[in-house]
Amino acid sequence: MEIANRTTPETAHHIPQFLSGENMERLTQIMYPKQAAEGDYLFWEGDTADRLYYVHKGTVKLSKSTEDGKAFILQVAQPGDLFGEFGSCGPQSYGYDGIVMEDASLGVILIKDLEVLIWRNGDMALQLFKWMGQMQQFMQSKFRDLLLFGKNGALASTLIRLTNSYGEKDERGIRITIKLTHTDLANMIGSTREGVNRMLSEYKAAGAIEWENGRLVITNLPFFQAMVGCADCPLSVCRI
Repeated sequence: MEIANRTTPETAHHIPQFLSGENMERLTQIMYPKQAAEGDYLFWEGDTADRLYYVHKGTVKLSKSTEDGKAFILQVAQPGDLFGEFGSCGPQSYGYDGIVMEDASLGVILIKDLEVLIWRNGDMALQLFKWMGQMQQFMQSKFRDLLLFGKNGALASTLIRLTNSYGEKDERGIRITIKLTHTDLANMIGSTREGVNRMLSEYKAAGAIEWENGRLVITNLPFFQAMVGCADCPLSVCRI
């Protein structure tokens, strides 16, 4: 599986890869700047979804909660990502919470402004549709791994995706540059912190992972690829 430097990631799933330079400039011009600190909520599940967010710097997790208090992380948005609810024929609400994981610099795009922009520039609509299709494939692949391979396979898949989204090669393997707690990892696969602790201990005993200053190092990527029958998906799909 291809691993790229993710210090300043610019891969196929980011919105600038779908929009022409001219349309990306138009989109940038209608953005309102917003600074947000770690732990801030950009919006809550159920809030009116009248705006999109573009990440210039930092990370934001999109997390859905269940009635019994469990959380499931749908996506970790990073620089270059656009997120929010868009495409419905009528008013809609956010189906998840938007929570800042690392201090973030964002561009806020009002849906009404974007609609005017699309109306004036028809080619932009086609480019956005292609991006939305890519995002749908990405979400389908995550749920596929969770349903087909169980919790152990889902965690293995998550670690592979982390190497593609936040992996940095060093002499021991691939270091994940973002700090994640065991609870974060559990929420990414719909498991418990205790269950993730057990699986990570098994991976460490097998020599597949190490820890360095609170960050995970993948020392044996093929170990995890074999667990899920890795199909070498494109980076635009195999991401966190």
